[in-house]
Amino acid sequence: MIESVEQVLAAYHWASAYLLGLIQGPPSPPPGATTEEIRARAQARLERLAAFLDFIGRPQDAYPSVHVTGTSGKGSTATFIASILNQAGYLAGLHLSPYLQVETEKLQIGGQLLPADRFARYVAELDGLVEFWMKRGGQRLTYGEFWVALTFLAFAREQVEVAVIEVGVGGRFDLTNLIQPEVSVITSVGLDHVRTLGPTLLDIAWHKAGIIKPGRPAVTTVTDPGPLAVIRQEAERQAAPLDVLVPGQDFAVLECDRDGTHMLDLRRGRRFRLGLCGRFQAANAAVAVAAVEKLAHLSRGSVAESAIAAGLAEVRIPGRIEVVQELPHVVLDGAHNPDKVGALLESLSCLGNPRRRIVVFGVLEGHDATAMARQLASVADQAVVTAPAAVQREHAPLELLAETFRAHGCPASIVVEPLEAITLALELAESGDQVLVTGSLYLVGQVRERWYPAREVVLQCSSWPIVTMSP
Repeated sequence: MIESVEQVLAAYHWASAYLLGLIQGPPSPPPGATTEEIRARAQARLERLAAFLDFIGRPQDAYPSVHVTGTSGKGSTATFIASILNQAGYLAGLHLSPYLQVETEKLQIGGQLLPADRFARYVAELDGLVEFWMKRGGQRLTYGEFWVALTFLAFAREQVEVAVIEVGVGGRFDLTNLIQPEVSVITSVGLDHVRTLGPTLLDIAWHKAGIIKPGRPAVTTVTDPGPLAVIRQEAERQAAPLDVLVPGQDFAVLECDRDGTHMLDLRRGRRFRLGLCGRFQAANAAVAVAAVEKLAHLSRGSVAESAIAAGLAEVRIPGRIEVVQELPHVVLDGAHNPDKVGALLESLSCLGNPRRRIVVFGVLEGHDATAMARQLASVADQAVVTAPAAVQREHAPLELLAETFRAHGCPASIVVEPLEAITLALELAESGDQVLVTGSLYLVGQVRERWYPAREVVLQCSSWPIVTMSP
């Protein structure tokens, strides 16, 4: 039976509401929790999900997988890997975290978002399995636990040939760390989520290195001696071969413009064009190619260079230096920590130099918001500070952010509602100006609604739906 648009949307909204209903309180550990207490809570959560997955038949073992972590770059790298595999003829599943606008962005099959009806079907199936589990003495799953179980189940039901799984936070205690990947990828180590992962780069590297599995290869672009030593130590402990890709030795950036980034793979002696703009994307693409090389033992064998080239060139990611409008030029980028903001600012020149730049900025608490505001003030002629909305998450204080911009010579306004903030920025901008929306991924998703309505993203199974504009 062919379902109507209303039925499809109703099924999607039911599944979305079900998932949001699982959120019970703030995701962070209670204030004052020690490192030992934080890790014990995380380990208990991991063990609870492992027991449930065992109960339903370990769907994560139904397909080979690639596991990707990193403070920055993991989403782009995972998407590069999945795109290459799809071009090589595999049916690749891609799990990304978090989503910008709609939940189905987290579950991609063969380069398309999972259709809403099947998304709702798998949520309902998993709900029934959880109820049965609870009748047998198990505990109800939390939001995060249910989502990871849903990902593994959906990929099994969709019969993907390879799954590319992006870590949520950290790695060692992340709920996705219940797979036995063919290869583990660590893109970067930077200061983020310090409350749960620890205050130093070595602490964070220890968490990232936790996805390395016994005897399974790992690849990384981490070259900072301290974090790299931690990663090497874990690889040695797991007897896992480790490849370290070094810029200038294994890959190099040739140029970056509005059409993307041009990278030289020095190991292959070949130039590739990347569909994603940003000089930092060269490292993500290089480590993605290295990871794919480790999958030559799978059913289709070595991936052809043509598939690598096409996979890298065709990648698009919403909210990653994404140009959604010209005249004025509007760029969306979810740079939600100082490292990401630094990479964004380094790459803005690829888009040309605007007459003026108006920044729309908003971020959640816990991401060193004032440091980000200081960075952005150095390139902004004007700022509009706003409040991204997230379930049971607080945004950074707006007046503090506005004062930070002003203290560094950048006039700033406060507009609480994100869509009203982008409206003001567009009113302030002229044809030669650039409006840059950055900070929280939640902010980018909420603002993106102006150009790509969530309804159409769901119905067309694409982050870039064809939208008919009203006359």
